[in-house]
Amino acid sequence: MPLAELFAQHHVELYRYVSRFTGDPDLAEDVVQDVFVRLAERPPADQAHVRGWLFRVATTIAIDAMRGARRRLTLLRDRPERQPMGDPPPDPVTALERDETRRRVREALVALGAKERAVLLMREEGFAHREIAEAVGTTTGSVGTMIARALDKLARQLNLDAEDQR
Repeated sequence: MPLAELFAQHHVELYRYVSRFTGDPDLAEDVVQDVFVRLAERPPADQAHVRGWLFRVATTIAIDAMRGARRRLTLLRDRPERQPMGDPPPDPVTALERDETRRRVREALVALGAKERAVLLMREEGFAHREIAEAVGTTTGSVGTMIARALDKLARQLNLDAEDQR
């Protein structure tokens, strides 16, 4: 299948997945762009499973990018004069509530392991268990168990966070 068709078919779901995986829409755009560059330069041998390949590569690039971002944040903390300036939020109350909800969900997702986070987000994107198994390197039979355990951990984490807020 031509690259343009693959891009049209998978860009939106891949971006949504990476954006949720990283919690950073700007980083997600960069990651997705890198994925399609890699697809153009070195396409997978098995074109029948290109969707799983795209998500596996995206997950790997995202994890590497998040590690780099953590290193940069550490450097910025040590040199506050290098911190960027931003625009103020439009509506403080609404922005605070929205940001708080996103923060709680993002923290709960980050508290999961990378595989757990990947299986949940890929499930949200409508992947079949076989595709998820291929993307995260496990068996099809274990995907359902991984999803159930990840959902339990996510729910516990969100409930603990809600209790801490009281």
